[in-house]
Amino acid sequence: MDRRVVVTGMGWITPLGHDIDSVWRRMLSGECAIGLTTLFDASTFPTTFSAEVRDFSLAKFLGPDAARHQAASRNTHFALAAAAQAWSLAGLDRAIALDPTMVGIYLGGGEGPLHFEPFVEAAVHGCRNDAGERTPLNTVRWAQKAREIFDATHQLEQEQNLACGHLAVQYNAQGPSFNTLTACAASTQAIGEATHRIRHGEADVMITGGAHTMIHPLGVTGFNRLTALSTRNDDFTTASRPFDRTRDGFVLGEGAGILILEELEHARARGAKPLAEVVGFGSTADAFRITDIHEDGRGAVAAMRAALNSAGLTPADIDYISAHGTGTEENDKIETLAIKKVFGDRAKHVAISSVKSMIGHLIAAAGAVELITCVLAIRDGILPPTINYANPDPNCDLDYVPNQARKAAVRTCLSNSFGFGGQNDALIVTRFEG
Repeated sequence: MDRRVVVTGMGWITPLGHDIDSVWRRMLSGECAIGLTTLFDASTFPTTFSAEVRDFSLAKFLGPDAARHQAASRNTHFALAAAAQAWSLAGLDRAIALDPTMVGIYLGGGEGPLHFEPFVEAAVHGCRNDAGERTPLNTVRWAQKAREIFDATHQLEQEQNLACGHLAVQYNAQGPSFNTLTACAASTQAIGEATHRIRHGEADVMITGGAHTMIHPLGVTGFNRLTALSTRNDDFTTASRPFDRTRDGFVLGEGAGILILEELEHARARGAKPLAEVVGFGSTADAFRITDIHEDGRGAVAAMRAALNSAGLTPADIDYISAHGTGTEENDKIETLAIKKVFGDRAKHVAISSVKSMIGHLIAAAGAVELITCVLAIRDGILPPTINYANPDPNCDLDYVPNQARKAAVRTCLSNSFGFGGQNDALIVTRFEG
């Protein structure tokens, strides 16, 4: 018999704040974290706004331990801070005789902020002669200057797996360690795969979730060229409009969400209180196109059905769906279609919302943050809203909990994440009943 897997800790760093309860209150109030981009000069870009994490300090979460991670990239700092919250909430900072070989890590971790400056500066020098006059690029001069100012540590810390390494050092996690970057589905996939590691006896505890920032010139350029980002520069606080007829793309965000998953009997033995239970996971590929969702939503349909099947549940058992809900024309329309195919007549009666309307799209970290909102909805009996919903779309005609949070009896939640490349992942969490 598979071992039961419970959530015993969780933490996040988001554009709305840096702790579970204050961010949750702000979400339930429908607050928006979107503002003009300050991490780089975006004034000449088609999109000049984003959802940044502000006023963040790793030392606040790690104290003196922050020093040994100081060279780590921004996204790794987010992961460390979110993990510190989760580890503490789980009571693992007080655990006795924790076997480090049975503590693992599975992250949906994106690359760190790309370190352009040495190469840009070197290019400027390579296009000037000794008199300071502009010339064609002198590749020898460029290489010499680049070597002088190149920082090997910064380059290394851009790697996608480095957050896993820093977490392993911080928590002496010597068990299975994985990182996946299946685009916007990454942290949902990581949590699902981490659940399997525990069920199959490979670990007792898994630090899982995701961390990412793509608020840098290359990230914004890429999404702008894909026409995926909103360009509502004159009204950016309402630019993230999932399921609204006037939506014109998503808003780029950043942050981290980390959960502690634990085998039930291991948690009981140390007196931990389960916050929820992970009961279902489904993962599929569209096998269609790289940047387009299959028009029939076949991958999303299959992922949701696989999650239900693995949980031994039916659509009637789901009280709330945390939608992928990016705010792009195609995603919202096809996700709605997929929900209708899976849920049938119940689709009209199940509550659905997208917190991306408030915090933007955290890319690899999105699914983990959204799963945490599901756990909180179960805990508090209230659903976060989809804000900026004012214009109904005939292609998106379900209950998206528009604009205001809603009290509800919530026992079981489905969380969807769909990524470029055709990746589809769905998780189901339920109220823990011992």
